[in-house]
Amino acid sequence: MIGTLISIILLLIICGVVIWAVQQLLPLIPLPAPFHTIINVLITVIVVIVVVYIIAQLLGVAVPRLH
Repeated sequence: MIGTLISIILLLIICGVVIWAVQQLLPLIPLPAPFHTIINVLITVIVVIVVVYIIAQLLGVAVPRLH
């Protein structure tokens, strides 16, 4: 159980750094303002879904497989 908690904490740290890096680099791309917001929201939603799925797998919760 301790190993699982350490894995979850490391996963959250890595995902947080990735989101931070994308948010820092996003203004360097020349796009209109609404597209920056849309991309930022999509990246955040995708990372949250991935994190929840991985945490569920680490905890052994039954999650339906994508086929």
